Amino acid sequence: MASIKKQSRREFLKAAGLSSAVIASGATSSLLAGPQLLSKKTAPGQPAAAAFKLKYAPPFGMFEAHAGKDPLDQMRFIADQGFRAIFDNGLPGRPPAQQEAIALQASKLGLEIGPFVAYADFAVESFVLRDESVREMLRGKLRTALETSKRTGAKLALMVPGRYNQRMDWDYQTANVIENLKWCAELCEPEGLVIVLEPLNPKDHPGLFLTRMSQAYQICKAVGSPSVKILDDIYHQQITEGNIIPNIEACWSEIASFHLGDTPGRKEPGTGELNFKNIFKYLHEKGYRGVLCMEHGKSKPGKEGELAVIQAYREADSF
Repeated sequence: MASIKKQSRREFLKAAGLSSAVIASGATSSLLAGPQLLSKKTAPGQPAAAAFKLKYAPPFGMFEAHAGKDPLDQMRFIADQGFRAIFDNGLPGRPPAQQEAIALQASKLGLEIGPFVAYADFAVESFVLRDESVREMLRGKLRTALETSKRTGAKLALMVPGRYNQRMDWDYQTANVIENLKWCAELCEPEGLVIVLEPLNPKDHPGLFLTRMSQAYQICKAVGSPSVKILDDIYHQQITEGNIIPNIEACWSEIASFHLGDTPGRKEPGTGELNFKNIFKYLHEKGYRGVLCMEHGKSKPGKEGELAVIQAYREADSF
């Protein structure tokens, strides 16, 4: 996880160690031996520490200083700390055998697998266009997402609708996004896969079409499919519009998952201006039982920083 103040998704993926280096380092053999990695002192699904109230989901690489580079060892450490979920933005890029091993380990440890990225190209116009080549590109992305979902059991696939067009009327672009998502939903609904749309802030990622919660809500309502919902990234939305809890309340019927990160800095709760204890209490009282992806960096390096993350979530979860 990078410690820079502003962090793109590409930097996040790179810093999380989601490359073939994991396999090349010798992790492949242990990845295929998932059940052998379960702690002897902890029964499957029973964390050594008390379970968190909500399903905060660390990514691979978050606790590497304690658990090592092997993703399955990291999952065991995550479960032992009381976390009940994981997420991996780069899951579709992993070899099929590795995906299956991760899924098996998650099942053994009682960890839910959160959203993975199906499509997020920040450099091109895509969903805003009425173009058959765009749908062919999306068909390929969804084919990969559906295969990943079948291997892992993960049911949420994140999509970012790309850049807006500076020459096209905004309403035409919105209509095109809606029609393209209706088309995507037809492919996803029979398989139970849910596309989650993530509004991103225009300061870190200028030029993107989708930035606001109300905009995402409008699109989801217009698409009208259970396979198109919202992923609310609290870090991005604090920068874009704030008003976090009222916006969650207004969009509640269309929200399927969350990304976390304090601001400024995009680090663990308690390092910025957000009151995560109140936000988490609100979500718990609303009955939210989905995954909250810890898509942020650490305020301190090494083992000290990893322990600080765990303590931050213990504090924010103590409502």
